[in-house]
Amino acid sequence: MKPFLRLAGIAGIAGLMLAAPAARAEKADRDKPVNIEADRVSVDDVKKVQTFDGNVQLVKGTLIIRAERIVVTQDDDGYQHGVATGTASVLPHFRQKREGQDEYIEGEGERIDHDAKTEKTEFFNRAWVKSGLDEVRGQFISYDGRSETYVVTSGPNGTRAKPGSGERVRAVIQPKNKDTGAAGTTPSPSAPARPTAATPPALKGAQNISAPRQETEQ
Repeated sequence: MKPFLRLAGIAGIAGLMLAAPAARAEKADRDKPVNIEADRVSVDDVKKVQTFDGNVQLVKGTLIIRAERIVVTQDDDGYQHGVATGTASVLPHFRQKREGQDEYIEGEGERIDHDAKTEKTEFFNRAWVKSGLDEVRGQFISYDGRSETYVVTSGPNGTRAKPGSGERVRAVIQPKNKDTGAAGTTPSPSAPARPTAATPPALKGAQNISAPRQETEQ
């Protein structure tokens, strides 16, 4: 479905939970390797846990997660689950191309959990997600790339905010019209085509997560 956020009358409504059609994530990303760059990496082969610290960038096809720290665990089937955290001033950032569109889904939160097996991404605290000109904010956002649905709540971890807390779900939804552009204006027939969003290049020299290299302590 074209719009990622198809909502009505929600801005400023406290404790509102949403479950609406969302944009589909790029299908080709499922079969792409995971590449990571960081200042430091530590590995626990027994528990299948890799911890990446310092200006971390994770790339899987068009999916990019940037954070101060990313902890990745791997299950027996080889699927990875990543938990990204940042600093008080710099939140971890998520970005992924929409399926069949020259647009990207992007979001931030104090913590981002991404599960490669379920294709679900969750944003915790000061959460924000945007697609095109539409965006939504809350204390918790769960985006399911497989079922094309998302949930936004005014309270933490999928709960409703307590009365009087002042926390609300807020959204900005731009008008959509078949005969108009994304911002509701009719493009000129003679106007040049808009440039498409370029897919971020793969990281050079990044290691595959399935075989991370243990950093040698100095």
